[in-house]
Amino acid sequence: MTGPEPGALAAVARRHGVAPDEVRPAPRQGVASHVHLLGDGLVLKVARAGDPALAADLRKEAVVVPHATRLGVRAPEIVEFDGVGEMFGSPYLVQRRAPGVAPPGDEPGADAYRELGRQLALLHAAPPTPLAGVTEDRAGDARPGIEALAAGGYLSAPLARWLTGWLDELAAHAPAEPPLVLVHGDVSAGNLLVDPATGALTALIDWGDAAHADPAVEFAKVPPRAVRSVLAGYAPGEEDAWWPRILWHHVAWAVFRLPTGPEPASATHWSAQPANRLLELLRHYVDFGGFGDSAG
Repeated sequence: MTGPEPGALAAVARRHGVAPDEVRPAPRQGVASHVHLLGDGLVLKVARAGDPALAADLRKEAVVVPHATRLGVRAPEIVEFDGVGEMFGSPYLVQRRAPGVAPPGDEPGADAYRELGRQLALLHAAPPTPLAGVTEDRAGDARPGIEALAAGGYLSAPLARWLTGWLDELAAHAPAEPPLVLVHGDVSAGNLLVDPATGALTALIDWGDAAHADPAVEFAKVPPRAVRSVLAGYAPGEEDAWWPRILWHHVAWAVFRLPTGPEPASATHWSAQPANRLLELLRHYVDFGGFGDSAG
């Protein structure tokens, strides 16, 4: 798919005092948007054409990011937004370029993960606020679908019964109706920036998956071996209480990912390939013998 038209890129750049020859594609491109750097200080995101959901995600981001920054969350400031997008045929926004780089090897360290927890605590603690485009995302009960997986040959019937029983035990640790809070929705390493010298977290980017959801869902986007570090910043001293709620989502998502199609090796997200999440859970328990992580 072709990217934004060069003339339109140049026009937006000039409007912000950036010469056209200082416009370049960002090293990492988003699934939902074409991303260009405007000089050293600005970032342009243009929703990919052809899918109304991608345009809606960018419009949502334009609403959620200012709200998050008012709460004290480290998100890049938006300096221009066009929700109609006549210039590119899709909505676009311009943000100040946040300091930092992608975590090396997509592996944030313990300090970055703890700061992520503190940032999420600020976000989740805010009173529920209606925000345009932000919908409720109530996690469904995974247990009825396990029987269907067994019937389809993905699990044996005895293993399906055991798994359902384990999910019953984990569910007993969660509220029957979890409170819904504003969540970022995808706090994977690809959406974090860190200081290249210290590894400290500098920003949370790409807010297009934001929703009102159970806060435990937020941690299912973090590798299991890193959850304790995030919780150490989010709810110090309460890590053990949160783990069963978070594990419920990890287990359910891992099992239902198995029957889906493969992803190429170039997809580097920690849970991209079908077996990754299940094996990350195994890695967590093999390495640490239970709830804990190497980052400390």
